[in-house]
Amino acid sequence: MINEIKNSNNECKKLLNGQWKESENGDYIEIFSPLTNSSLGKVPAMTKEEVDEAIKNSKEAQKQWRLIPMHTRVELLYKVASLLEEQADHLAELVMMEVAKDKKSAKSEVLRTADLIRFTADTAKTIQGEHLQGDTFPGGNKNKIGMVTREPLGVVLAISPFNYPVNLAASKIAPALVGGNTVVFKPATQGSLSGLYLVKIFEEAGLPPGVINTVTGKGSVIGDYVVTHPDISFINFTGSSEIGARISQMSKMIHVLMELGGKDAAIVLKDADLDLTAKNIVSGAFAYSGQRCTAIKRVLVVDEVADALVNKIKIEMEKLKVGNPLELEAADVVPLIDANSADFVEGLITDAVELGGKVIVGGKREGNLIYPTLIDDVTKEMRVAWEEPFGPVLPVIRVKDAEEAITIANESEYGLQSSVFTNNINDAFYVANKLEVGSVQVNNKTERGPDHFPFSGIKNSGVGVQGIRYSIEAMTRLKSTVINLNK
Repeated sequence: MINEIKNSNNECKKLLNGQWKESENGDYIEIFSPLTNSSLGKVPAMTKEEVDEAIKNSKEAQKQWRLIPMHTRVELLYKVASLLEEQADHLAELVMMEVAKDKKSAKSEVLRTADLIRFTADTAKTIQGEHLQGDTFPGGNKNKIGMVTREPLGVVLAISPFNYPVNLAASKIAPALVGGNTVVFKPATQGSLSGLYLVKIFEEAGLPPGVINTVTGKGSVIGDYVVTHPDISFINFTGSSEIGARISQMSKMIHVLMELGGKDAAIVLKDADLDLTAKNIVSGAFAYSGQRCTAIKRVLVVDEVADALVNKIKIEMEKLKVGNPLELEAADVVPLIDANSADFVEGLITDAVELGGKVIVGGKREGNLIYPTLIDDVTKEMRVAWEEPFGPVLPVIRVKDAEEAITIANESEYGLQSSVFTNNINDAFYVANKLEVGSVQVNNKTERGPDHFPFSGIKNSGVGVQGIRYSIEAMTRLKSTVINLNK
């Protein structure tokens, strides 16, 4: 389907008012596969004038879309979900080539997205307004009746990341649309082909012209411009904390929902099931090479069980499949998205070793492929103790007790998720209550989902709450109509 929106020069078009149009200035950004270094296609490097046109069209289309009955919007989402399932193999192939996922993980992302869209439709049907009696408040009277309804915000700017180019696009688009908003969709450059494929499916399902318009281009040209545009009503962004902070500062009075970086800690107490713990830590740290905001990015383990845990983690890591997913099926650790990312991760490893960290496993690099790396005896002076690697490196910090682990975890600038491993439910709740994060996993790896659970971060990890119902509520507003009876 992606070929349907390309011209003979392998140049993708932009979606504007229901039509796939050529770039007006003839400027494109070429997308190369991290797996083969071959060109996958080109996307328009749009100008500010083209952005204006897209947003203007979205604003105009929203006037009619907001009037479409809820059941019609819901039925359209059901159709999108079905089409995604039908085309899962084709889209998964593109995801694999564009962001270097193994085929199984890429297809899982597509199918999970179909489930998310279908559940969004189900949830939308249960969201209802309120009827308030005036005499329930002291001094009020029963002749005053309040009707509270949910109204769309207007034009939602959806900005998705490279690592889940389908799922984290749909998790923004579907709740926005079902709430009566129109969407200006700006995918990450690496991942934009997969994002455009997704939008094509929405169009094929019968979405009216202008309800989704696409924006692609260079951040240096249109990045600041699109997030400060006066006709954008809401910004839903997933990406780095640095860019998120910039958007938040620039957007001023515009509502935002942001999923940003993390430094998720796995806290391991002395009574933990170490076999279960090691398996979860390795899965949580190294799936998709750790290129996930919710990846386990450090282990805080009490001294009494540290040696045993490190040995069990080492054993589990040796089972990981490492390589190019085109050559190694179901690879766990794959090449990172680009050379800059690999350079950064390599720099964290080098810094830790120079300051006394012990590489237990890994430490090897081949091009953009960083082998899964376990570093023991990490101290607070090392960068890897605090910086988000977005790559396959796991530092182990030894602590004397739970209190020290909590303190170190909370000293982070991030506050997305944490895990606590223990067989004592009282200790689990104690640690969970003390941790300054959006979610705590007990005896499990940090992870997003299920997608209807609330998902949020504090500090530099995000603003607002995601999750299907919460996203719909975030992208709608309450409106009160008060009826005053004269009798």
